[in-house]
Amino acid sequence: MMQIRKTVIIKETIATDEMGRPCPPVTRVAAMAVVKNPFAGRDEDDLSALFDIGAKLAETLAGQIVGLLAAPAVCYGKAAIVGISGVMEHGAGIVHPRLGKPMRESVGGGAALIPANVKVAALGAQIDLPLGHKDNPWSFDHIDTMTLMIADAPRPDEIVVCIAVSDGPRACPRVGKGPAKPG
Repeated sequence: MMQIRKTVIIKETIATDEMGRPCPPVTRVAAMAVVKNPFAGRDEDDLSALFDIGAKLAETLAGQIVGLLAAPAVCYGKAAIVGISGVMEHGAGIVHPRLGKPMRESVGGGAALIPANVKVAALGAQIDLPLGHKDNPWSFDHIDTMTLMIADAPRPDEIVVCIAVSDGPRACPRVGKGPAKPG
Protein backbone atom coordinates (compact mmCIF):
# COMPACT_ATOMS: atom_id res chain seq x y z
CA MET A 1 0.00 0.00 0.00
CA MET A 2 1.32 3.45 -0.91
CA GLN A 3 1.81 5.93 1.93
CA ILE A 4 2.45 9.51 0.80
CA ARG A 5 3.80 11.91 3.44
CA LYS A 6 3.70 14.97 1.19
CA THR A 7 3.88 16.23 -2.37
CA VAL A 8 5.66 19.30 -3.68
CA ILE A 9 5.19 20.94 -7.08
CA ILE A 10 7.74 23.39 -8.46
CA LYS A 11 7.10 25.60 -11.50
CA GLU A 12 9.80 27.76 -13.02
CA THR A 13 9.78 30.02 -16.04
CA ILE A 14 13.12 30.77 -17.65
CA ALA A 15 13.41 34.04 -19.59
CA THR A 16 17.22 34.32 -19.98
CA ASP A 17 20.23 32.05 -19.82
CA GLU A 18 22.65 32.28 -16.89
CA MET A 19 24.52 35.17 -18.56
CA GLY A 20 21.33 37.19 -19.07
CA ARG A 21 20.90 36.44 -22.78
CA PRO A 22 17.13 36.58 -23.48
CA CYS A 23 15.36 33.49 -24.79
CA PRO A 24 11.79 32.54 -25.56
CA PRO A 25 10.20 31.69 -22.18
CA VAL A 26 10.52 28.04 -21.16
CA THR A 27 8.39 26.57 -18.39
CA ARG A 28 9.59 23.56 -16.40
CA VAL A 29 7.40 21.88 -13.79
CA ALA A 30 8.35 19.10 -11.39
CA ALA A 31 6.28 17.09 -8.94
CA MET A 32 7.91 15.33 -6.00
CA ALA A 33 6.18 12.84 -3.73
CA VAL A 34 7.65 11.61 -0.47
CA VAL A 35 6.54 8.01 -0.02
CA LYS A 36 7.18 5.33 2.57
CA ASN A 37 9.64 2.70 1.31
CA PRO A 38 7.98 -0.65 2.08
CA PHE A 39 11.35 -2.40 1.69
CA ALA A 40 13.52 -0.09 3.84
CA GLY A 41 15.97 -2.18 5.86
CA ARG A 42 14.92 -5.43 4.15
CA ASP A 43 16.57 -7.50 1.44
CA GLU A 44 13.75 -8.56 -0.90
CA ASP A 45 13.78 -9.99 -4.40
CA ASP A 46 10.17 -9.18 -5.32
CA LEU A 47 9.94 -5.38 -5.63
CA SER A 48 6.68 -5.36 -7.59
CA ALA A 49 4.91 -3.31 -4.88
CA LEU A 50 7.21 -0.44 -5.93
CA PHE A 51 6.11 -0.83 -9.57
CA ASP A 52 2.54 -0.07 -8.49
CA ILE A 53 3.64 2.97 -6.46
CA GLY A 54 5.37 4.43 -9.53
CA ALA A 55 2.34 3.89 -11.73
CA LYS A 56 -0.08 5.40 -9.20
CA LEU A 57 2.10 8.46 -8.60
CA ALA A 58 2.46 9.14 -12.33
CA GLU A 59 -1.27 8.69 -12.87
CA THR A 60 -1.95 11.24 -10.13
CA LEU A 61 0.81 13.81 -10.74
CA ALA A 62 1.73 13.78 -14.44
CA GLY A 63 -1.47 15.39 -15.68
CA GLN A 64 -1.22 18.07 -12.99
CA ILE A 65 2.26 19.17 -13.99
CA VAL A 66 1.52 19.09 -17.73
CA GLY A 67 -1.46 21.34 -16.99
CA LEU A 68 0.86 23.92 -15.42
CA LEU A 69 2.98 24.35 -18.56
CA ALA A 70 2.52 27.46 -20.71
CA ALA A 71 2.68 25.38 -23.94
CA PRO A 72 2.52 21.67 -24.85
CA ALA A 73 5.07 19.42 -23.18
CA VAL A 74 8.09 18.54 -25.29
CA CYS A 75 10.49 17.20 -22.61
CA TYR A 76 10.21 14.83 -19.70
CA GLY A 77 12.30 13.15 -17.03
CA LYS A 78 12.13 11.21 -13.78
CA ALA A 79 14.24 10.57 -10.70
CA ALA A 80 14.20 9.14 -7.19
CA ILE A 81 16.14 9.76 -3.99
CA VAL A 82 16.07 6.68 -1.75
CA GLY A 83 16.56 7.16 1.98
CA ILE A 84 19.61 5.50 3.53
CA SER A 85 17.74 2.42 4.80
CA GLY A 86 16.98 1.54 1.18
CA VAL A 87 18.99 0.68 -1.91
CA MET A 88 19.17 2.10 -5.45
CA GLU A 89 17.07 -0.79 -6.73
CA HIS A 90 14.15 0.49 -4.65
CA GLY A 91 14.22 3.76 -6.60
CA ALA A 92 14.61 1.86 -9.86
CA GLY A 93 11.58 -0.22 -8.93
CA ILE A 94 9.48 2.93 -8.74
CA VAL A 95 10.75 4.88 -11.76
CA HIS A 96 11.37 2.20 -14.38
CA PRO A 97 8.76 -0.58 -14.75
CA ARG A 98 5.41 1.29 -14.77
CA LEU A 99 5.83 5.02 -14.12
CA GLY A 100 6.53 5.80 -17.80
CA LYS A 101 3.22 4.83 -19.40
CA PRO A 102 1.12 7.41 -17.49
CA MET A 103 3.79 10.05 -18.11
CA ARG A 104 3.71 9.36 -21.85
CA GLU A 105 -0.09 9.52 -21.87
CA SER A 106 0.00 12.90 -20.10
CA VAL A 107 2.35 14.44 -22.70
CA GLY A 108 0.46 13.00 -25.67
CA GLY A 109 2.91 10.27 -26.65
CA GLY A 110 6.61 9.99 -26.22
CA ALA A 111 8.72 7.83 -28.52
CA ALA A 112 11.95 8.41 -26.60
CA LEU A 113 13.01 6.77 -23.35
CA ILE A 114 12.28 8.92 -20.31
CA PRO A 115 15.68 9.99 -18.92
CA ALA A 116 16.12 8.95 -15.30
CA ASN A 117 18.40 9.24 -12.28
CA VAL A 118 18.31 7.38 -8.96
CA LYS A 119 20.49 7.64 -5.88
CA VAL A 120 20.59 6.75 -2.20
CA ALA A 121 21.07 9.80 0.02
CA ALA A 122 20.38 11.45 3.36
CA LEU A 123 17.82 14.04 4.38
CA GLY A 124 17.81 17.17 2.22
CA ALA A 125 19.83 15.67 -0.65
CA GLN A 126 19.55 17.15 -4.12
CA ILE A 127 19.09 15.13 -7.29
CA ASP A 128 19.71 16.18 -10.87
CA LEU A 129 16.65 15.08 -12.81
CA PRO A 130 17.57 14.73 -16.49
CA LEU A 131 15.19 16.11 -19.10
CA GLY A 132 15.10 15.01 -22.72
CA HIS A 133 12.88 15.49 -25.75
CA LYS A 134 9.88 13.18 -25.54
CA ASP A 135 10.15 12.03 -29.16
CA ASN A 136 13.73 12.72 -30.29
CA PRO A 137 16.49 11.52 -27.93
CA TRP A 138 19.09 13.15 -30.22
CA SER A 139 17.71 16.67 -29.86
CA PHE A 140 20.71 18.21 -28.10
CA ASP A 141 18.78 21.45 -27.53
CA HIS A 142 16.37 19.61 -25.21
CA ILE A 143 18.91 17.72 -23.07
CA ASP A 144 18.64 19.55 -19.77
CA THR A 145 18.73 19.08 -16.00
CA MET A 146 16.45 20.23 -13.21
CA THR A 147 17.98 20.08 -9.71
CA LEU A 148 15.41 19.13 -7.10
CA MET A 149 15.28 18.60 -3.34
CA ILE A 150 12.98 18.60 -0.35
CA ALA A 151 14.56 19.87 2.86
CA ASP A 152 12.97 17.26 5.17
CA ALA A 153 13.20 14.23 2.90
CA PRO A 154 13.99 11.47 2.37
CA ARG A 155 13.97 10.09 5.88
CA PRO A 156 15.81 6.73 6.05
CA ASP A 157 12.61 4.78 5.29
CA GLU A 158 11.33 7.05 2.49
CA ILE A 159 11.75 7.63 -1.22
CA VAL A 160 11.38 11.01 -2.94
CA VAL A 161 9.88 10.29 -6.36
CA CYS A 162 10.32 13.08 -8.93
CA ILE A 163 8.79 13.62 -12.36
CA ALA A 164 9.20 16.70 -14.53
CA VAL A 165 8.09 18.15 -17.85
CA SER A 166 9.16 21.14 -19.91
CA ASP A 167 7.66 23.04 -22.82
CA GLY A 168 10.94 23.99 -24.45
CA PRO A 169 14.68 23.50 -24.79
CA ARG A 170 17.50 24.83 -22.61
CA ALA A 171 17.83 28.60 -22.58
CA CYS A 172 19.71 29.74 -25.71
CA PRO A 173 20.96 26.31 -26.87
CA ARG A 174 23.86 26.46 -29.32
CA VAL A 175 25.78 23.17 -29.32
CA GLY A 176 24.34 21.65 -32.50
CA LYS A 177 21.20 19.80 -33.47
CA GLY A 178 22.36 16.20 -33.08
CA PRO A 179 25.23 13.78 -33.53
CA ALA A 180 28.00 14.90 -35.87
CA LYS A 181 27.90 13.24 -39.25
CA PRO A 182 30.96 11.14 -40.07
CA GLY A 183 33.25 13.12 -42.30
